[in-house]
Amino acid sequence: MKKEHIFLIFILFFTLLLFYLFYRIFFPFLEPILWAIVIAIVCYPFFRKLQELMKQRKALSAMTMTLLVAFILLLPFTLLIISLANEVVEGYQWVEEMIKTGRLQAYLEQLKRIPIFYQVFEKLGQYTDLSQIDPQHLLLKNIQQVSTFFYNQSSAILKGLSNFIIGFLFALLSLYYLFKDGHRLFETLKEILPIRPKERDFLFHRLQEMINATIYGGILIAVIQGLLGGLSFWILGIPSPVFWGTAMAFLSFIPLGGTALIWAPAAILLFIQGAFLKGIILLMIGIFIISMVDNFLRPFFVGTRTNIHPLLLLFAVLGGIQVFGMIGLVAGPLIVVLCITIIEIYIQGIKPMSS
Repeated sequence: MKKEHIFLIFILFFTLLLFYLFYRIFFPFLEPILWAIVIAIVCYPFFRKLQELMKQRKALSAMTMTLLVAFILLLPFTLLIISLANEVVEGYQWVEEMIKTGRLQAYLEQLKRIPIFYQVFEKLGQYTDLSQIDPQHLLLKNIQQVSTFFYNQSSAILKGLSNFIIGFLFALLSLYYLFKDGHRLFETLKEILPIRPKERDFLFHRLQEMINATIYGGILIAVIQGLLGGLSFWILGIPSPVFWGTAMAFLSFIPLGGTALIWAPAAILLFIQGAFLKGIILLMIGIFIISMVDNFLRPFFVGTRTNIHPLLLLFAVLGGIQVFGMIGLVAGPLIVVLCITIIEIYIQGIKPMSS
């Protein structure tokens, strides 16, 4: 083997080793950095307007924008966590009281009188002896197990909370420098990509569209549906509106069922309790307001900005969450869009050759 070949192999091995060590060094901070990049891309148009108001003072503009983002994100999140904690405790006490007073058993008996549920119970009775099942004892036992689990996991929860706070601080630090020096970093990244300027601009344009579509078409719609659902529960006097609104926000990412997995059973429960007017109102709100938000806004944000099939987008989001955590909400679709865009660039490149 020639000395030149040995030298090239050594350089390649050394380069790969350096990049691996580079990855290992930044891996603990990867998620905060990725969140900072996503937030910076979404907020960059507002940052440019703020920079114009502050007469192009980059450092001051970047600091102001970072503090503004921190306030917008941190205040609602803190209030949400406090409200959720209070409602979980109240919900636990409410369910326990229903079991002890026998109201739960009365609701179950009323449920069996509804034709559709009566048929369900009849079908289940063919395969198992439902008389041997005590739903009150089973539910109370599960609630006690959940309470014991959270008590035993209190140290892990505190550790996770401290990790979140540290990660949030690192994300804010990264966000400040992305606002301050992001334009220069972006131009440098564009220059080092080994593709033609036209294809490079097309690639970055698609990625920016996907980030905006994911944020506005996914997260923003989830927040709107969660707020509408929680507000509806609060107006109708349904317990734990913040908890159920938050649940609806997360379930809005599921195309089959979505928020209806919460408001539909709640409406049925209102009918069982005899609150027919409230049940009808909740059904109308769920069908014509909460669901319509998804039907009207999601095609506008996602359908017009990306060419990804909804099923592929669903798998990208769920797979991204499984691999990357919550940042996978954005990272999953971005990776899919990147692969599709590279394929499109390749197809456009070979078309002239085939013709």
